[in-house]
Amino acid sequence: MSNPDIYLDYQATTPLDPRVLERMMPYLTTKFGNPHSTNHSFGWEAAAGVDVARPQVAQLIGADEREIIFTSGATEANNMAIKGIAYAQYPAKNHIITAQTEHTCVLESCRALERSGFQVTYLPVDNQGLIDLNELRDSITDKTALVSIMAVNNEIGMIQDIAAIGAICRNAAVVFHTDAAQAVGKIPLDVTAMNIDLISISGHKIYGPKGIGALYVNEECPVRPLALFDGGGQERGLRSGTLSPALCVGLGSACVLAEQDMTQDAAHISMLAHRLKDKLQSALPDIQINGSEQLRYAGNLNITFDHVKADQLVKELRGIAVSAGSACSTEKVEPSHVLTALGLSKKQIDSSIRIGIGRMTTEPEIDQAARHIILTVQKIRNLM
Repeated sequence: MSNPDIYLDYQATTPLDPRVLERMMPYLTTKFGNPHSTNHSFGWEAAAGVDVARPQVAQLIGADEREIIFTSGATEANNMAIKGIAYAQYPAKNHIITAQTEHTCVLESCRALERSGFQVTYLPVDNQGLIDLNELRDSITDKTALVSIMAVNNEIGMIQDIAAIGAICRNAAVVFHTDAAQAVGKIPLDVTAMNIDLISISGHKIYGPKGIGALYVNEECPVRPLALFDGGGQERGLRSGTLSPALCVGLGSACVLAEQDMTQDAAHISMLAHRLKDKLQSALPDIQINGSEQLRYAGNLNITFDHVKADQLVKELRGIAVSAGSACSTEKVEPSHVLTALGLSKKQIDSSIRIGIGRMTTEPEIDQAARHIILTVQKIRNLM
């Protein structure tokens, strides 16, 4: 199966940056040793790659390398953070606070805790996708073990005020976790300045390889998460299992490039997003951009096209890869929980697609995509 001509689904995954692949290749070929084998040069060589990668990840978020735990991705990191912190304080504290618009793995982790006896507060959002900070503050009790609020939403690109949330949690002596899979490497994050205790990171969202992520755990956090499974005690006892040096090196390299190119990437992506939005709104003035147009990551455009079924539009846009929903929930028939929380009707949700723009997207691709989307929407509407 040939690749789509134009890739505009950067929230689902990003292409592997060729510079990252170049750094990974030695660890996929000659430097194949087990990084936990300490008795010979093959293990030492592999471990050296991991040792280089860890501070590279840490630097991107202003952390110390000792605070970085490698995982298989953000889903594992979210589970480790939420369940690990919750179980570490149970039963003295049995209350979790999160938002209705969180990633599915965060919501499912919270539901699993509910089945285990925890109480969970699911904060609503306004029609822009933002939580109410006063409502968060009022929801914290002496039983609250954790607040988990994502930094950038995967479906609509909303950027929450993470620094303000962190300050509220720190003042209340409550552990604060943020799922930053869609934020790390795209917007500046500083764990100290933002009072963040745990951050979940995904490699394949920042032009790194799939199958690797990380969990930042603040060394000064008064609560240490419990390990979710047992084994050899790797990753400071929090995540047992043999690390892949190639994947760790890939994540570290992607973090270095993200820090190096963040300003350039942001300007490039913002320019292309405005170009696409202007072209679509000029030809289709009735479209609706979902979520705030100011407090959002520019590379995420969630758009409602009235009187057009999103699944039909996606199928008709042959050669252009966009999404009718989150890559983690597109097999489900339920309407998007994120758009539902914003107050959209089922009809509007069924007419919404997500367009993702990234580092490798070009102006000619945006122009071609705009033409194709406009013509396809007009064609579908004319057939009604």
